[in-house]
Amino acid sequence: MSQEPGPSSPNPPDRRPLTAFAWLWVGAPLAYGLYELVRKATQLFTG
Repeated sequence: MSQEPGPSSPNPPDRRPLTAFAWLWVGAPLAYGLYELVRKATQLFTG
């Protein structure tokens, strides 16, 4: 016999917005740091 989800089984909350916010929270400073690293390394090696 198969168990079908009924109205009594709660759905887990949708965490996609929280996940997107967490990725932006970490990814934006990381991207900026990598940009600055490349920019300064270019200045260092090209004069």
